[in-house]
Amino acid sequence: MAEDLVVTDQLVIPAVELRERFSRSSGPGGQGVNTADSRVELTLDLRRSPSIPDPLRARMLARLGNRLVDGELTIAASEHRGQLANRRAARERLAQLLREAAAPPPPRRRPTKATRGSKERRIAAKKWRGEVKRNRSRPAD
Repeated sequence: MAEDLVVTDQLVIPAVELRERFSRSSGPGGQGVNTADSRVELTLDLRRSPSIPDPLRARMLARLGNRLVDGELTIAASEHRGQLANRRAARERLAQLLREAAAPPPPRRRPTKATRGSKERRIAAKKWRGEVKRNRSRPAD
């Protein structure tokens, strides 16, 4: 399954940049769980990947910083019984994670100025509340 990983239309990670490691899974598998290497660890060196443009790399490194070890992003998949299904799951999760990290930041809110009417209403409400509190605290005559 030495295919390139398609993240978005503009971002494709070549298969040579991905490393796969297989080990025994603790998940489902019946009798074969102790003999088959069905767990998959998929690793991408995000910091040194030549296929990721520099501005995008900076954004991805910032967003995925807590998941990286020496600039490498590792995804483990062991939820399926077969190695091939786990390979597909790991590739899918890696692509989704990279897609989310590469997304542009949301637009910033433009600060607006409070209108004159809203300021007046706020002050009037505060005065009214103060009057209510003042009248309550007075002892009854």
